[in-house]
Amino acid sequence: MRLHTYWRSSAAWRVRIALALKGLAWEAAAHDLSKGGQSAPGYLALNPQALVPALEVDGAVLTQSLAIIEYLDERWPEPALLPADHVQRARVRAFALAVACDIHPVQNLRVLRMLRKRGLDQAAIDAWAREVIESGLAACSSLIADDHGPFCFGETVTLADITLIPQLANARRFGARTDYPRIEAIEAAALAHPAFADTRPELQADAEPA
Repeated sequence: MRLHTYWRSSAAWRVRIALALKGLAWEAAAHDLSKGGQSAPGYLALNPQALVPALEVDGAVLTQSLAIIEYLDERWPEPALLPADHVQRARVRAFALAVACDIHPVQNLRVLRMLRKRGLDQAAIDAWAREVIESGLAACSSLIADDHGPFCFGETVTLADITLIPQLANARRFGARTDYPRIEAIEAAALAHPAFADTRPELQADAEPA
């Protein structure tokens, strides 16, 4: 498997976590999003959306992090990343989509560049990102308020945790608060797990020096 990635991409981190949880080997093809690497003709031929991640596997190119993760979960079912119970499965998916569709796209690099082109200064852009992240995390905290256990939905890692932890890293980049009920405790539990800890952005081969 070949993962097209960028060290700071939270979407790519999600897939790295899932691959690690499944114990799957992969090689990285890094694209520097800060320099427009995702728009190179060779990569556009693989992924016309010019986004990372993309996963080359089984002779196909899969795009969109949540679709990739669900493919991995269906192809390699253990450990399961979605609960067997239908209601809980829907709740986990809803949480993951709240992060991946409602928080992350509105504060990703492409959108922030659009804001800059429209005349917003860096302070205004950062404030935009913080507002999006904080309102989203507050909602996510409410979604899991009545659940218990070290992770979002109990004793085991799910797709919800896989989307939450990278988003918290994004939150801190913009100075957004993360001290919502259960959120920081879940992050601590997840980062104690090698699948999360060993795939952190700063450990990637293409990471910029601190």
